Parts: sequence; C-alpha cells; structure tokens
Amino acid sequence: MSESRPVWRVLFVCMGNICRSPTAEGMLRKRLQDEGLDASVEIDSCGTGAWHVGQAPDPRAVQAASERGVDLSGLRGRQLAQEDFAQFDEILVMDTDNLDQVLARRPEGSRAQVSRLLHYANQPDTDVPDPYFGGEAGFLRVLDQLELAVEGLTASLRQRVDGA
Repeated sequence: MSESRPVWRVLFVCMGNICRSPTAEGMLRKRLQDEGLDASVEIDSCGTGAWHVGQAPDPRAVQAASERGVDLSGLRGRQLAQEDFAQFDEILVMDTDNLDQVLARRPEGSRAQVSRLLHYANQPDTDVPDPYFGGEAGFLRVLDQLELAVEGLTASLRQRVDGA
C-alpha cells in the first residue's frame, strides 16, 4: 500500500452541510491530528440537500466548535454525490431522514458502509438533532453528542489503521 493513500475514508452527512456534518468533520479531523492518524484517514462532509453548497458552516456551529478548540472556518458545504458511494468506505449520517435519503441514493453494489454516526457512541438508533432552527443550546448539545461518537469512531479507526 502506498503511503499517500489513506487507509480509510469517512464521509459525514446531514441535511444542509452547515451544522452537524461539518462539526463532526472538524472534530474528527482535530482528534486524528492530535493522535497522529490524520495521514491515514480521509474525512469529508456533505448534505443531502443543495441549499448551502459553497457556503461556510453556520456561524453558531463555528462559534460552538471554536470554544472547544475545533476550527471549522475552512470548510464549505457540498451536496452528496454518486461518486461518494465509491470514494468513501464509511458514510455516517446524523439522523433517520439522512439515513433514508442516503440509502435511497446508494447505487447497487456500493461497498460503502452506511450507518448513523451515533452508533459509535453506543446509540445506534439515536439521531443527532438538527440545531439550525433553535438557539445556541442546540449547538452545544450537538457538540456533546458528537464528542462521544468521535471518540468511539477514533478508536475504531485506530484499529483499522494499525491493522492495515
């Protein structure tokens, strides 16, 4: 295996790609950098909808993440594409609606594993609620949920990287 190719590729998906999925991307990116795994794992995020393509994450998400040492400023929204099912090993969704939409778009024969992100927090049937229409407390709750999931995901990725 070439050193330049990541061992594992992870895609986070929410509705618009400006709140939950970019926050998860930023949190995992920081965690992998802190643990020296960033060269082995490719990370991206997207939305099922196209409302926010090219836009920066929601300022409330940026602020909440920043308060926990996570920088989202360089991220920009994009929409889920058919190529994602071939490019990524694991597609992690934020809620039931995202799961249904991703599975409906998944091409036959796709090898990408699709599941809820919170299964890594031992909450496989739990949604990460969309904080977009609420206040700051919703963004903080999302961060708390994502921290648990990112911790479990990082442990799983470490095993994959070490086993590669």
